Amino acid sequence: MGVKQENGDPENILPPIEQELSHELDTKVKKYLRGEGANLEVLKDKKLKGQLSVREDLYGISAKAAAKAEKWLMPSKGGYLEAEGIEKTWRIKQDAINREVDISSAKNQYDIVLPDFGPYTLDFTSSGRYMAAAGRKGHLAVVDMKNMSLIKEMQVRETVRDILFLHNELFFAAAQKKYPYIYNRDGVELHCLKEHGAVTRLQFLKNHFLLVSINKFGQLRYQDVTMGEMISNFRTGLGRTDVMLANPFNGVVALGHSGGTVSMWKPTSAVPLVKMLCHPGPITAMAFHPNGNLMATSGKEKKIKIWDLRKFEVLQNIPGHAKTLDFSQKGLLAAGTGSYVQILGDFSGSRIYSRYMGHSIVKGYQIGKVAFRPYEDVLGIGHSMGWSSILIPGSGEPNFDTWLANPFETSKQRREKEIHSLLDKLPPETIMLDPSKIGTVKSAKKKDKPTKEEKEAEMEAVVEAAKGTAIRKKTKGKNKPSKIAVKKKKIVERAKRPFLEKQMEEENVAKKKQKISEEISLPTALQRFARKKATA
Repeated sequence: MGVKQENGDPENILPPIEQELSHELDTKVKKYLRGEGANLEVLKDKKLKGQLSVREDLYGISAKAAAKAEKWLMPSKGGYLEAEGIEKTWRIKQDAINREVDISSAKNQYDIVLPDFGPYTLDFTSSGRYMAAAGRKGHLAVVDMKNMSLIKEMQVRETVRDILFLHNELFFAAAQKKYPYIYNRDGVELHCLKEHGAVTRLQFLKNHFLLVSINKFGQLRYQDVTMGEMISNFRTGLGRTDVMLANPFNGVVALGHSGGTVSMWKPTSAVPLVKMLCHPGPITAMAFHPNGNLMATSGKEKKIKIWDLRKFEVLQNIPGHAKTLDFSQKGLLAAGTGSYVQILGDFSGSRIYSRYMGHSIVKGYQIGKVAFRPYEDVLGIGHSMGWSSILIPGSGEPNFDTWLANPFETSKQRREKEIHSLLDKLPPETIMLDPSKIGTVKSAKKKDKPTKEEKEAEMEAVVEAAKGTAIRKKTKGKNKPSKIAVKKKKIVERAKRPFLEKQMEEENVAKKKQKISEEISLPTALQRFARKKATA
C-alpha cells in the first residue's frame, strides 16, 4: 500500500516509511540552504541567467548532501535520564534501566567476581574497545569489550599497583612490586624499567609518547617509550603520593599530596608550574574534565571540590567522600567510596554539579577505581572482589571520529594510525599550562632599568662633554677668567639638571611606596598610632 504525493505523479508513489524519511530530509535540507533562491525569470541576459541557474542547482545539491550526511553519518543523539513529576533520576535502579534498553546495551551490565586476586584497577583504550584489568595480587587481563572475549590473562605472582595501555591495545604497562614492566598483547614481557623503582602510579601522554611514573619515594620520572630515553627525573620533595593524573588538554601531570596540595609538573621544569592548597588534609582522588578547564579533587575532610583551572579558584564544594573520581566524555562526574558510586552532572551549563544517579554494589565490596568507557554509556568499577560494569545514560560521546579513535579499526588501519601518530609526536617542550601560546610571537621584553653605576657613568660623560664646550670671546672686559669659570659652571649645572631631577622623582616614588606598605602592614588595632597627614 502506498501514499500518493501531492503532484499526483504515479511515478512518485512512495511507501509510508520512505515518504516520512523524505519529509524529514526536506526539513533538514532547509537548514542547509543558503537563503531563498534568486528570481531568475526577471533576467533578460540569457548567459547570466544560465550561470545563476547552475549555481542555484549546485546549492541545492550541496544542501541535500549535507542533510543526508547528518541523517545517516551521525545517527546517534546524546541524552540523559529524564524523570517525570516527583520522580528522581538517582532513585532509578540498574534493573529498571536493563529492562528498557536493547540487547547490545544490556550486555554491558555485568559483574565479574574474582575474590582471590582483588582489589582491581581498570583502564580503557582511547576507543573504548579494549579494557585492561589488574588485581593487586598479580592477576593481569586484557578483554575485548565488543564481543566480551578474553584476549590474554596471566599471573605475575607479585603485587600490582597500577595498569594502563600505551598508545594502543598492543602494549600495556603494569606497576609491579619493585619495578614497572611493559608487556605486549600476548603477555610477553618486553621491558623492565628498573630506573623507575617501586612505582605507585603510572600515566601515559599519548601525544608525546611519554610514560610518567611516581614512585614511593616521591620521584617523578618521564621516559620516552619510542627511543627509551629518560627525559627527566625530579624529586617532588612532598613525600609519597598515590594520586597522579595527566590533564588531557595540555599534558601537564598533577600530583595530589598528603599535605592537601596539588602540584602540576612538566618534563622541562624541575619545580612545579603550579602548587595550590586544595584541602586541609590529604588528597584522596583527582579528575580532569575532558576540556581541561575543570578539575575535581577529594580530601579526607569529606568534601569534593570543583576547580576552575583558568583562574585557580573553587567553583563548588560538594559534601561527601570519594576514594576515586572520573569525568566522562560528556562531563558527568563519578565518585566512588566504600560500596557506593555517585554520579554527578552539570545539566544547566553553569558548572554547578548536582546528583544524577547512584549505584550500590554488594555490601562489603570496597571500590578502588571507577573509569568511564569512551563512546559508550558505561561505567567500569574496580573493587575488592573483581570488577563490575553499569549503564550511565548520557555519559559517552554518541558519535566517534575515526581519525581520533575507531572502535572498529582493522589491523591495517591500526598500523597506519601508529605511523601517523609517531610522525606527529610532540616534543616534551610543548607541554605547558596554556598550549595556545605555541606558535604565537613572543612579546618584547621591557628595557631593564640602568644600575646606579651606569647612571653615574652617563652623568660623568655628559659633564665632561659640557666642560669641553668652547666659550665665544666677547668684547673687552667680558673675557675675564672669573667670568669664564662662572659660565662653565653654569653649563655643567645645566647638563646635570635632568639627571638630578630624575633621581629626585625616583626617590619620591620610593618614599610613597614605603609609606603605603607601612600603612598596610599595621594591624587594625595599631593603625590609630600611625602618623597622620598634616591638614592645611
